[in-house]
Amino acid sequence: MSQFISVFDMLKIGVGPSSSHTLGPWRAAQSFIQKIQSEGLFDQIDTVKIDLYGSLSLTGKGHATDVAVLLGLSGEDPELIDVRLINQIIQEIENSESINLDNSKKVSFQKSHLVFNREFLPFHANGITFRGYNKGQEISTETFYSIGGGFVVQESESLKKESLEKKNFPFPIEKAKQLEDYCESTGKAISEIVWQNELELRSEHDIDQDIRRIWETMLECMYIGCHTEGKLPGGLNVKRRAYDTHRKLIKDSVYQNQSEWITAIRSTEVKFREILKWVSCFALAVNEVNASLGRVVTAPTNGSAGVIPAVLMYYLVIEDHNAGFEEIKKFLLVAGEIGSIFKKNATISAAMGGCQAEIGVSSAMAAGALTELLGGTPAQVLVAAEIAMEHHLGLTCDPIGGLVQVPCIERNSMGAIKAINAAELALETNPEDSLVPLDSVIDTMWETAKDMNKNYKETSEGGLAVTVGLADC
Repeated sequence: MSQFISVFDMLKIGVGPSSSHTLGPWRAAQSFIQKIQSEGLFDQIDTVKIDLYGSLSLTGKGHATDVAVLLGLSGEDPELIDVRLINQIIQEIENSESINLDNSKKVSFQKSHLVFNREFLPFHANGITFRGYNKGQEISTETFYSIGGGFVVQESESLKKESLEKKNFPFPIEKAKQLEDYCESTGKAISEIVWQNELELRSEHDIDQDIRRIWETMLECMYIGCHTEGKLPGGLNVKRRAYDTHRKLIKDSVYQNQSEWITAIRSTEVKFREILKWVSCFALAVNEVNASLGRVVTAPTNGSAGVIPAVLMYYLVIEDHNAGFEEIKKFLLVAGEIGSIFKKNATISAAMGGCQAEIGVSSAMAAGALTELLGGTPAQVLVAAEIAMEHHLGLTCDPIGGLVQVPCIERNSMGAIKAINAAELALETNPEDSLVPLDSVIDTMWETAKDMNKNYKETSEGGLAVTVGLADC
């Protein structure tokens, strides 16, 4: 039976800067709490210790992995937390040398209780072990793996949830070719196929409500990024650029909220250079918010969170001024399905596949989704996704200082532009003439990932992370 990954698994609301290094460890901490509660150990534990392994350790400081773990143990939720309180919560933990476990019980915790280990665990590059103690004796040990996009598993687990396996999905999808065949046999668009599958898990009302939340979070993120100036935290002193770019593009337009902002943007110049700048501005804005522990949508990861909102915003403000929620819904349904096919057959984790697994996948997702909105056939949608990924193959992950800032933020801008270009190329392509199917490029990406030197897989031990020292910044 094909495994089912929902659109809402691929597009999660969370806190930056990284889905695998921030959101994943946060969720792992929450899972640890659930484990000790279900096993009747919660009340016995008086001390907690954490070990981070592999990529989580090597770039954990820059990705706020330690902060995320402490917030998760404290009972905070990444979708709901007031991000303005994060520093206050962490400071209280450090000052009191204790954690209010699940916001209900104080247990001992010191800085030395969270250890960054350079060694890699065999199962996955992103390993994290929680240990619970009672009077000095270890009574609970749980190891989790953050496998990209905020997904967390234990070694004994499978991504196939039992409850989903029992569902009778009308269109089970493992490969892109299956998706294309369903569209051809039913005459449905890709978004319609995805919609039918999602209805097995949620009502129409709930799907629409959750998609609205995702889009509103994306829009808010772009808005905040475009209206916030200064420098990003972390020590690199990276200057925010979306603010200045936005100010030059928006000129003297007057608006009071995000809806009026979209209208104002639609009234600006739409020459080629301005369009390029707007798309880049949207992408930069999202990832500047992400880099400062803001709330974003994994699309499919935090490090690549700016591509999909930027391309969708491009469609709304440049291509179709009458577009609304229905177009937004179609876009996100298609994007989510394309992302899930990559996850099932390769990876969306930079620690496993380099940045091709993040920016490359997000660009493919956006390219395919845009192609459907521009009137492309299902086959052309898949051609667009293939083109976008084909030209990201081999892209390494080499963040300077372990921070999701350089070159990560700019890569979102480049991924968004490539997605738009890929969509336009696909619309002028007869799919029968395409030599490389999407499934083949996904297989190639996975083989490339396995061949890639581990230094280029989110370790900050290769590429720009080494040739450009912190002293140079």
